[in-house]
Amino acid sequence: MSVEAAAEALRNGGLVIMPTETVYGLACDATNPKAVARVYEAKGRPQLNPLIVHVPGMAQAEEHAIFHEKAHKLALQFWPGPLTIVAPRRADSTVSELACAGLSTIAIRAPSHPIARQLMAAFGKPITAPSANRSGHVSATTAEHAAADLGHAVDVVLDGGASPVGLESTIVAIDADGAAMLLRPGAIPRADIEAIIGPLAAPSDPKRVSAPGMLESHYAPRARVLLDVVTPPPGAAYLAFGAPAPAGGLTLSASGNLVEAAANLYAHLRALDASGVETIAVAPIPAHGLGEAIADRLRRAAAPRG
Repeated sequence: MSVEAAAEALRNGGLVIMPTETVYGLACDATNPKAVARVYEAKGRPQLNPLIVHVPGMAQAEEHAIFHEKAHKLALQFWPGPLTIVAPRRADSTVSELACAGLSTIAIRAPSHPIARQLMAAFGKPITAPSANRSGHVSATTAEHAAADLGHAVDVVLDGGASPVGLESTIVAIDADGAAMLLRPGAIPRADIEAIIGPLAAPSDPKRVSAPGMLESHYAPRARVLLDVVTPPPGAAYLAFGAPAPAGGLTLSASGNLVEAAANLYAHLRALDASGVETIAVAPIPAHGLGEAIADRLRRAAAPRG
């Protein structure tokens, strides 16, 4: 369907599956609390888990967030693109408090995908767009994956092809005093951010959910996930890295390319899960660059489920 049809659905409080450069999002009017509640309901998402607000750029972001100079520098360098900034929320922000999970902060980014930007321009208001999948499940990197999880709950599906990045945005919190923390590794490596604003601290309380994607069990397929496996156990499907795909398995990148691995991660987890195996064994992933974010998603996928 058309971008204008999607914008009309948002104006009417509906939900839209929207492509972004990271993963597909379940979009709604961020200023409409009923629409935001529908997103939580459709995803089965805990309401303590805040949503990312999508805007065209810095000017619109500052209508809702108070940006320290460090936040300005990051936005100038990486927007539009896969960086989310968590900053103090303005008291007069029109974004629903439900989208912020009742916190005094707001998570906000400017996506670069052309269809997402066309939709924002046509709609004219901020959009929340968490990943278009059931909460805790593997994120969707194609319209087909998103529709398989949430097609029953949405009004419009915008198909923009496979997500070019395939991994969620990096989330950095910057408070009013300029203290900066890495809340979620993502598509922009830590080193690239630290080159702009200096060292990033770790969250003081890792169990406190202060940004999307921080729940311990998240991005999880149905099958059990085993990490850092060199020789997979009998009956397990193997997700290789730096080697060709084995029989009955897949490779994130035969050449060991972390960008290719990030783009393939969710689609490959979904494909192996759909094969009906009970266990997915994953090869060791290097810890540098995008490997930090890939390892974070895999660790959460492998975490025990409550």
